[in-house]
Amino acid sequence: MTASPDFIPLNVCVLTVSDTRTPDNDTSGDWLAGALAEAGHRVHARDLLPDDRYRLRAVVSQWIADPQVDGILVTGGTGFTGRDSTPEALLPLLDKEMPGFGELFRAASFEEIGTSSLQSRAFAGLANATFLFALPGSTSACRTAWERIIRHQLDSRTRPCNLATLRPRLRE
Repeated sequence: MTASPDFIPLNVCVLTVSDTRTPDNDTSGDWLAGALAEAGHRVHARDLLPDDRYRLRAVVSQWIADPQVDGILVTGGTGFTGRDSTPEALLPLLDKEMPGFGELFRAASFEEIGTSSLQSRAFAGLANATFLFALPGSTSACRTAWERIIRHQLDSRTRPCNLATLRPRLRE
């Protein structure tokens, strides 16, 4: 498949999962929303929820049911503490997992934080033709994921292929 010569803006939702952050200090969500806008995409919706798997599933389920939503970036809740429940909440919603994302993310993180990268349960996949990326809660981890992987795959001009140009074929 050949990448599009033209940029295709996508509608992307941003969800911050945290028991401690508020809209006033949500640096990771702010950073992701800014990066999306800077890249030419639209922030379709944004929310901040505590680590509660059922509330996470409810919000993300609404977004993946919305045909206008192309993707979702979730930050937080991917660690190993007792309250970290993003994978348990959202993996059941996926139609297809994208194991390469977690592998690439941890490899990129290893270059920055060494073996601490093992503590990330970051993942990605496809749910109802909507891309979902679950990232750690730190702003630096969000920056790494965006700059090293996600930005390129959501850009229709990335060659030899990208996720953005797959959108029309996801419901085949």
